[in-house]
Amino acid sequence: MNADQTFSPESLRIDPEHEADRITAFLRSEAREFKRQGAVVGLSGGVDSSVVGALCVRAFGAERVIGLSLPEQDSSRQTIRLSRLIIDHLGIRSHTVDITPILAAAGCYERRDDAIREVLPEYGPDWKCKIVLPAEAAGSYHFFSVVAQGPDGGEIKARLSPDAYLGVVAATNFKQRVRKMEEYYHADRHNYLVAGTPNRLEYDQGFFVKQGDGAADVKPIAHLYKTQVYQLAEFLGIPEEIRSRPPTTDTYSLDQTQQEFYFSLTYQDLDLCLYALDHGVSPDAVAGVLDWPLERAQAAYADIKTKRAATRYQHMAPVMLPDAEEEPE
Repeated sequence: MNADQTFSPESLRIDPEHEADRITAFLRSEAREFKRQGAVVGLSGGVDSSVVGALCVRAFGAERVIGLSLPEQDSSRQTIRLSRLIIDHLGIRSHTVDITPILAAAGCYERRDDAIREVLPEYGPDWKCKIVLPAEAAGSYHFFSVVAQGPDGGEIKARLSPDAYLGVVAATNFKQRVRKMEEYYHADRHNYLVAGTPNRLEYDQGFFVKQGDGAADVKPIAHLYKTQVYQLAEFLGIPEEIRSRPPTTDTYSLDQTQQEFYFSLTYQDLDLCLYALDHGVSPDAVAGVLDWPLERAQAAYADIKTKRAATRYQHMAPVMLPDAEEEPE
């Protein structure tokens, strides 16, 4: 059979026990290679970080895993509560650090608000916001908009100029970079690894901040599609409340899903499209499985390729000139 004939949602099924054992062995091997004795994990209350935390406990024991909860003024109450839930569930040591003062001192909120005021002059410090893509943006040119909620609860939406968009993103990227700074402090303090939490969708599509949540010593689930992370979460006994939480960015003060901010598609659909593209499955087969028009599947393929190209630099190590003696004649 060819790839089109065997393709189905079942293509993403894994043996979770075998996968958990394989990742556990990987973590232990890398700890020996790095000469580290345990792991630090930033816990957001989401399924990815919870699974990584549980895998680290399997690898090193609860006594050699530190979970960090790193909220700031825009963090949702659910994030803070679920972070505490998984820490208690795993029985690991933990630290909670409110990073708001660091972010404020670095100008994160002020610079973000200044950028938003380029398109919404009335935006003030007592407002809330998020940035979003149009629904079904895959395959089209992406215009981001800001959704702002005033003190009276009313919402305004305005399209961001390229300059305003870059200003908002550059400022909010402070959040991921400050969190990673905290993770490495505790890792250095205890001679532990920093365990990254991106899944395959995030890693492949560049949904991370360079030198922020993209930085880690090991990335134990970056080879797993999001659907497979959920399978592993069930096997590992991650609390149902965490497993049923929709994937969120938890970067902006208004609730925001990853779909409306970046991916445009649900993770289930995008998982299948990404798997299909990587395994030589045609857009026709994807359209048939997902009950889509062919044009929609083709647009999804195009969007995956576009994001890969646009975020390639995020995967790159620093580039250096070769030594003059090594340059070819």
